[in-house]
Amino acid sequence: MAHFQGLVFRALEPVFSSSPHSGGGAKKCGGRFNPKGVAALYTSLTEGGVLAEHNQGFSHRPQPKTICAYEVDCEDIVDLTDGKECSRLGIEFNDLSCGWELIACTGGTPPSWALALRLIKEGVAGIIIPSFAINAPASGKNIVFWKWSDMPPHQVKVIDDSGRLPHNRSSWS
Repeated sequence: MAHFQGLVFRALEPVFSSSPHSGGGAKKCGGRFNPKGVAALYTSLTEGGVLAEHNQGFSHRPQPKTICAYEVDCEDIVDLTDGKECSRLGIEFNDLSCGWELIACTGGTPPSWALALRLIKEGVAGIIIPSFAINAPASGKNIVFWKWSDMPPHQVKVIDDSGRLPHNRSSWS
């Protein structure tokens, strides 16, 4: 496992911008790298990448988003964009890029979920993965966190020095 230090970006629905650290939406609905019931924080390594991810397939009708940057200082990261690391862990690219939604909708367990649960059990805090968004740049990368807090060793801290994010959802009622 490796250490990641740097910036990541996340697009939030404005109504949820008072909870920039929540992985609740992913926990409620599931995602490519988390089954329902497992919290996850999906982020991108670039601002453009986060927009591609959030507008997947719907770039002709982008909806309002709150873009947040996060300072990351996180241990226990696995880089699944590194072929050697994938080979070492016995991970196939098809496990990452599987049609997870279709598999889940038909009652199956997507390989990406099985992989995520295995890595979580092994103590992995997050994974660096290629972007699978249709309109993402070929070099697009994301980080999915399963373990995060405001402090190291798993720091994923929103940057809001001026206090611009709302403190609760009442401003969106």
